[in-house]
Amino acid sequence: VQLVESGGGLVQAGGSLRLSCAASGTIFSSATMGWYRQAPGKQRELVAAITSGGSTNYVDSVKGRFTISRDNAKNTVLLQMNSLKPEDTAVYYCFDFSFRTWGQGTQVTVSS
Repeated sequence: VQLVESGGGLVQAGGSLRLSCAASGTIFSSATMGWYRQAPGKQRELVAAITSGGSTNYVDSVKGRFTISRDNAKNTVLLQMNSLKPEDTAVYYCFDFSFRTWGQGTQVTVSS
């Protein structure tokens, strides 16, 4: 199983970014997928998850600002991040719950 993230970068507070995770070697359509993040000196936390049926969950701090979605035809999971805040700064990781596999991570930096 391989997960490759893209879409991170530097953005000003209030801006938007869209992260993408391309999966291979997994039965993507049946996998629950998630996005985690880890800020310096903090534990990795689950930001959002989406089941094979499309049900979603979010950590309270991103509700109403972030949207997770999936495209089973492209084996891709997306994280649309709007109204970004400096506290969203972290390395964001894609995670396959079925195979418990991580991507390499993509840096998101939000300047104030």
